[in-house]
Parts: sequence; C-alpha cells; structure tokens
Amino acid sequence: MRTIVAGTHSLPLAGRRLSLTALRLGLAVPLVLSGAARLAAQWQPLPPADAVARATDSPFIAPDESPSVVDGPTDNDESWVHATPEQDSYGASSGIASYFVPAHGEPWTWQMLPSGLIYRSYLAGTKEPRVSSVWTSDDRQGAVWDVTLGARVGIIRYGTGTSVRPEGWQLDIEGAAMPRLDPSLESAPLVSTDYRFGIPLTYGYGRWQTKIGFYHISSHLGDEFMQLNPNFVRINYTRDSFVAGLGFFPTDNIRLYGEAGVAAVDGGAKPLEFQFGAEYSPVRRGGAPFAAVNGYIREDVDFGGNFVAQCGWQWRGGGPGHLLRVGFEYYNGKSDQFEFFNQYESRLGGGIWYDF
Repeated sequence: MRTIVAGTHSLPLAGRRLSLTALRLGLAVPLVLSGAARLAAQWQPLPPADAVARATDSPFIAPDESPSVVDGPTDNDESWVHATPEQDSYGASSGIASYFVPAHGEPWTWQMLPSGLIYRSYLAGTKEPRVSSVWTSDDRQGAVWDVTLGARVGIIRYGTGTSVRPEGWQLDIEGAAMPRLDPSLESAPLVSTDYRFGIPLTYGYGRWQTKIGFYHISSHLGDEFMQLNPNFVRINYTRDSFVAGLGFFPTDNIRLYGEAGVAAVDGGAKPLEFQFGAEYSPVRRGGAPFAAVNGYIREDVDFGGNFVAQCGWQWRGGGPGHLLRVGFEYYNGKSDQFEFFNQYESRLGGGIWYDF
C-alpha cells in the first residue's frame, strides 16, 4: 500500500536546486519573449488605427480573398473578416492566415451573459477553472492522475459585443473541483480534492487586460485515502484570497501575465501568493502548436512554490473561446494538492485541457 507523507518535508539539496532553477527559468522566459516581441515590432511596425479591420462577433481572417467585411451573422452565428495571409489582426506581417480579429474600435454596450472572456485562465495554471485530465509520473509517488472539472463564464459586460478578445468591463463567475486519484491502485481511489469558487471583475483595452477579484479554495482528503491511511492527519487548508492580475499581448499569439494575492487563511496556509507566466497560443482557427509556462510562489512554503511547463497541439473550434489542447506537462516544486502543500513533487506526463 502506498502512502503519502504530508506536513514538514525535508527536500534534498538536489531537489531544492532543481526547484530554484525551474523558478528562475519561469522568471526569465517572459522577459525573453517580451524582448523578442519588441524586436519583432521594430521590423513590423503597427499600422494606423484606421487600417485595422473592424470585426463583429466571432470574426476570423481568411487567407484567400481580398479585404472585405460581410455584414450580419451567418447560419452558425459567425461573421467573417477577410484579409491577406501576410497580415495579422493588427495589420503586422505574420505569414499565417485564419486569425481572429480583436474587437478594438467597436462601440460599448451593456450585455447580460456575454460571449467570451476578457481575462482568460492561465494555460499552464494548474489551479485554474477548466475541464482537464492530466496523467503524470512522480519520482516518489509513482503514477498520478489530476482532474479539473469546472469553468469560468461571463455574467455581465459593459464593452464590445464580440467574444474575440473583447474590450470593456466584465463580471465573471468561476468554480471547479480538482480531484487527484491514484491510478496505481484498484478502482483509482480518490486521494484528495481542492474546491475553488471565485468572482473576478475584469477589464480589457487593446493589448492589455486586468482583473481584480475574490476566490475561495479549500482542500479535502478523499474517503478512500483515509480508509487506506487511517493514521493520516488531515489539515484544513483554506484560502479566501483577494487577487489582482495584469496581462499583456506583445503579439496576437503571445501573452505575458502576473498576479498577486493576499488571503485570510487556515490549515497551514499563509497570506501572500504570486503567479507569473508566458503563453504562446496562436489565435487562428484550427490546429496549431502551443507552449506555456507558469510560476506560482507562496508564502506558506517560504516563498518557494512550483513551476509548470506545457507544450503540445491545440485546436480552436466554433468560437475563439473554445480551445482544446493535448500535450506534455512538466511539474516541479511543492504540491498543488493543498492537503500535501509542503510536499515536494517532480512530475512528467501528458494531458488534455479544454477551455470554453
């Protein structure tokens, strides 16, 4: 029978060095991507604002027609903007066609249950609300199966009417259950589950997005795990956190972001937390490669934390918010199952993630 030891865990020197190296890499990657984007902008200056095509709901750029706008929705409630393959959605040369066009320049209106999100979940954030299933192998625990069942949706917006990188103010609601199972045992018993609920207020304009909000997260041991480990003492890990985040798109395909939070806590948690990361996720419809990194630093592990890197293939479907990804994931650092928050993990595997 396999057991997991929580509480104070002494990380070997090699593991501490690896974790520190991973976090330093996470800090360096956004800077490198930002520098590359600035260099690219010098060779591909943005056009005047009136040169940017205006889009309606769920717009795309198609590669094979001269610039024109089709008024009104099609049968599947999608409108199209046609442009040459050499221009991205801001008019800069990209060499790739079929791009979503941002909503910059559209009038702002009040909308209940708006389409799309202004500030989207971090691709490599393991505690973000979405639907996902990730299978990894840890050098201490063996096989690990992490699942997320949740979503984030818009409630009300004052802004543009598109779902393609909309502008304006938007109030969202989010929730997710994040169970961990042990696939090495019969019937894959439940080890633990983290539950998250939040209400973020977001704002976006041009290439910038911000959010402020509140979220609650609490961790619970699984009944089957407690039956298999009757001497294990659970903790009441809880965070009621106020957060502020900032995101920036130096290009249509790259997002850089950072987030800070302070919380009322229990069960070993401490108030401060920070996240940062970078994502490459092409906005064109159909398939394309993606890559993402995320660093998560927490006061409750002496401002250590974890580093996550993902890469693979993505598909964008009937709307720009419908993003399906399959690929590889590398995780290094303190556990993201908070019943074991002070336990070191180094995991490698693959998964499937769906944001809508």
